[in-house]
Amino acid sequence: QVQLVESGGDSVQAGGSLRLSCAASGYSIRSNCVAWFRQAPGREREAVAAIYTAGGVIGYLNSVKGRFTVSHDNAENTVHLQMNNLKPEDTAMFYCAAGPPPFCTPGTWGRAGIFTNWGQGTQVTVSS
Repeated sequence: QVQLVESGGDSVQAGGSLRLSCAASGYSIRSNCVAWFRQAPGREREAVAAIYTAGGVIGYLNSVKGRFTVSHDNAENTVHLQMNNLKPEDTAMFYCAAGPPPFCTPGTWGRAGIFTNWGQGTQVTVSS
């Protein structure tokens, strides 16, 4: 059974940092695609970043470029999202999703509907 568990969410002040983790069990992230999404109340889920663990970072949402960094640890079967210089508009529930390598192509990784493996989410709240 595939299980993705996010952790690391918290309440921080603007300008602060958080490191989110997505730990996989029953599923190897090795040579697969893992993406981070977020969803704020009343808004659609949006893709934040994606990484192909056998190739590297695929892309970032424009508004987080230069502030967020996605990375992976194959030994720990975990993907991380380092978030620096957080802004109030980053407030959302953050989710990780995993899928096969073809999901990690430009124009594809941002489509939430193609991913069937999701975590339960971790809340990030940024106050001004």
